[in-house]
Amino acid sequence: MGTLGRGNRSLLLRSLYFSAPASRHTLATATGLSAASVGKVVRELVGEGVVIEAGSLDSNGGRPQRLLRIAPGYGHVVGVDVDEARLRVGLFDLSMTELARADHPLDPRRHGPEAVVSRILAGLTSVLAESAVPRDTILGVGLGVPGAVRQTPEVTVNSQTFGWEMVPLERLLRGGTDLALHIDNRANAVGRAELGFGNRERPSVVVALLGSSVGAGIISDVHGASAGAGELGHTVLVAGGRSCRCGSKGCLEAYVGAGAILDRFREAGGIVANDADQEAALATVVYDDQGTGILAETCRHLGAAIGGLINLLNPSRLILGGWAGLLLGERNLDAIRDAACLHSLKRCFAATSIDLCRLGPDAAVRGAATLPVERFLND
Repeated sequence: MGTLGRGNRSLLLRSLYFSAPASRHTLATATGLSAASVGKVVRELVGEGVVIEAGSLDSNGGRPQRLLRIAPGYGHVVGVDVDEARLRVGLFDLSMTELARADHPLDPRRHGPEAVVSRILAGLTSVLAESAVPRDTILGVGLGVPGAVRQTPEVTVNSQTFGWEMVPLERLLRGGTDLALHIDNRANAVGRAELGFGNRERPSVVVALLGSSVGAGIISDVHGASAGAGELGHTVLVAGGRSCRCGSKGCLEAYVGAGAILDRFREAGGIVANDADQEAALATVVYDDQGTGILAETCRHLGAAIGGLINLLNPSRLILGGWAGLLLGERNLDAIRDAACLHSLKRCFAATSIDLCRLGPDAAVRGAATLPVERFLND
């Protein structure tokens, strides 16, 4: 197949994926392809089982228009979210319906590459067995990891959170799987999930991801053609401030990371009943900060950082995600917005919406799974 034919297939598949069900006429209008080109490509895709009919649309005075969609079971994708405390693996069909799930705890004191790789491979084995889908239908595995991902000459990961420096993650995984691998930063993965399967009307997005660590992802359009990852948590909020585990002082993570919030809460005299469960412990602060003022102070710190991002990047949307971000934002989003407004230029703030991630704590798994979906649509 020539370059033009591949380009037409990709253009039509991408349009159909994000707007299905759609008729041939609708696809021609959306893609700019001629009716003849759309008909030819659709016939090929239907013949290969990639596209199926999905009902019909009544037409005034003419034949009903057949509606089309990508066949959900034509292929499957796997998403892997690597967080500090746990590793989640999900297997999905092409409609992003989850067919299998595996959860593996990670010891926060042991984030060596070999330990993480073994958990990833165990998770892949588990979801493949649970779903019982044919292995040759797996289009690829997407991984969302903390830290900066360098794509060339080989995929390497630098993660301050894990203490990783130039870890050849793809090469290490190759020792246990021959599936296609696609690796990106976790915050970028959340941005892809939100834009691809949440709300796509505003394409310029910054994702702030709060858990034990703090990160940011920059997504410049709905198809993820340009994405950047930022170590937001290690930008300095207070010069000479609290010590951060990265070795610096005054980093944002030292104030709004989950562990840092709990440390400040205890230092202020707060009592946490369940220290072993960080999520439950943070919920204690969010629902009753026992008069310490730590919750309000955390909202101010986070809002100030968001205000800085708005001034610097001027996004259409800023999405607050991650388990700690969702927990904080559920009850305190207005306070965070007020603090962001106070620390950003009025014109920039007015052009930016600040929202919670609509896809919840599973957004990173789904976002990682969209990495092989993107490759499928492009290729």
